[in-house]
Amino acid sequence: MLLSQVTPTLFLSGADAPLNVALMSQKGITLIVNATLSHAFPSYPGVECLRVPVCDLPCERLEAHFDHVADRINGNHTGGTLVHCAAGMSRSPALVMAYLMRYRGVTLCQAHRWVQESRPFIRLNVGFWEQLLRYERKLYGRNTVRVEPDRAGLKRMDPGMVVPLRTELTRAEGTQKDNRLKSVPRSPGTTHTPMMSRSRKTMSANPSKRGSNVLSESTRTTSRQLSFIWSVPVWL
Repeated sequence: MLLSQVTPTLFLSGADAPLNVALMSQKGITLIVNATLSHAFPSYPGVECLRVPVCDLPCERLEAHFDHVADRINGNHTGGTLVHCAAGMSRSPALVMAYLMRYRGVTLCQAHRWVQESRPFIRLNVGFWEQLLRYERKLYGRNTVRVEPDRAGLKRMDPGMVVPLRTELTRAEGTQKDNRLKSVPRSPGTTHTPMMSRSRKTMSANPSKRGSNVLSESTRTTSRQLSFIWSVPVWL
């Protein structure tokens, strides 16, 4: 049994945690969201239960419940909320991520990272990811993650297949990258040497052209020398 804490009043688990009376009392749970078809509801005084009747299949329309579940979680002011499915890996994390986007003002990239930090083994199926991407576009008008296209046919998404878009880099990450580029050490006593110009690079890369350039330079030098010789006055 593993109960994962997402916020001080929001928890995520499999189907075994809500059956533990002592645990539910300790966490102050007053709302249980059961995202399964058949797992039984426990009966506790003062605890409200909400069923989300979906299977863990990519074709299931979990997105039809995003707004309703998020509203119920946000409206629970009497205690904590537990969202669970059979294993706490796909359906319930997707519902929690939708809530975080709607009421905590985070992007899908941030919501995924948030939930993954509290429950590292989440594995949403591909269909739920596609529905979360649509939900993010509905809320924010853009997407902040993408699914690796070469493996999108798999039924379940590994964390490495969810790729943050470049626009989701934080300012701190960008600053650290800039600092790393600026802090290249130099040996003591060395001076800065200007970079080789493009024309010099081209000459170095093409020996035949380099030879012709040297030859023409030599010819110009000889012409200047001859011009100087013929311009010297002769005194008779």
